[in-house]
Amino acid sequence: MDNITKDPTYNAVDPHDFPAMLDTKRYGERSTAFDKIISATHDHFWDPLDKKYIDFDAPYDITKDYIVNPNLNGDLKTAIGDKLDEGQKVKLANLDTLWSMSSILHGEQGALSLSASLCHILRDPGAQEYAANQTREEARHVTAFSKYIHARWGAPAPVGPALGNLLNELVSSPLVWKKLVGMQMLIEGLAMGAFASLYKEARDPLLRQTCQLVMTDEAFHHKFGKIWADRTIPHLSKSEHEQIEDWAAQVFQVLLYNLGSPDQKPWIYEAVGLDPAWCQAAVMEAITDADIRADMQDATNIFRVLIKTLLKAGIITDRTKPVYAAYIDMQELYNEGDRMVGDDIAEEGIKYLLGLNGGTQLGRSLLAAE
Repeated sequence: MDNITKDPTYNAVDPHDFPAMLDTKRYGERSTAFDKIISATHDHFWDPLDKKYIDFDAPYDITKDYIVNPNLNGDLKTAIGDKLDEGQKVKLANLDTLWSMSSILHGEQGALSLSASLCHILRDPGAQEYAANQTREEARHVTAFSKYIHARWGAPAPVGPALGNLLNELVSSPLVWKKLVGMQMLIEGLAMGAFASLYKEARDPLLRQTCQLVMTDEAFHHKFGKIWADRTIPHLSKSEHEQIEDWAAQVFQVLLYNLGSPDQKPWIYEAVGLDPAWCQAAVMEAITDADIRADMQDATNIFRVLIKTLLKAGIITDRTKPVYAAYIDMQELYNEGDRMVGDDIAEEGIKYLLGLNGGTQLGRSLLAAE
């Protein structure tokens, strides 16, 4: 299988070839590509176990109050909402939030395991150090979302089959390009959109704070993928570009299916006394391309950020534009600047952390420069 390496920074070895890591020449061939991102980690350090940063004991009554603005809940806009009283609507909406938060938790675990797997294969000591650094940050995200879910529901929901299969593919792949496009660009891009949306629409202050703290890390993880794209995409052959482009479009559709399809979460409908098959039919009857496009015009829409990431990286061409154009105005997206909606929220989070930690403000300046 072709690793499609165009820059020596991303050279990789077989995951079982540890002796390659002991090559004495390797230690002196360290790239400086990620030094600023690595150094900036001090500016956005936080500890989910330290109440100085965040207190997961903060109360919230999920039986009476919506955790997230219910206007964002697609199910309640269909015939499903007509069958429920207010208490059931709160329950369904908050279970949908549990489903979303559990998917995020599983995604963070995937990012942790994938980052660790990069440490086994990246030959460049600088790239390897960055991957180790991200592994540490993803580990605290797993802790933070685990604690949030425990505080509100007690335990997470199982991973959906679509997302679970995708994460397994990414973590298990020996290909650096697939790991970076799949996790650093697609899933991290999706995460930045999700966190920005939750930060804007969450009614639970604890959820807003959790998302902002995580975003102070994720904004830099997202940039790791951008560095790869800048050093790789312009040098691809036609067949190599098409291979990556087609795979990215396929992953986009898997993610869209995982987060939007009722058959991924039948237990939610059963919890409010509804037949999952009937609910699926109600959702499918209500969905139109116009509805989806309208929702995606919001700058914080999770898929809008993901599509912008791929478009700005040069991965999307006229070949695959129709896959995404069904949901968003691609020209409008292309004309926007390079900054992502989550960058502003992350900058404010870093400012908050600087007040607690001190620091050089390198992290804020790196984000502001984009």
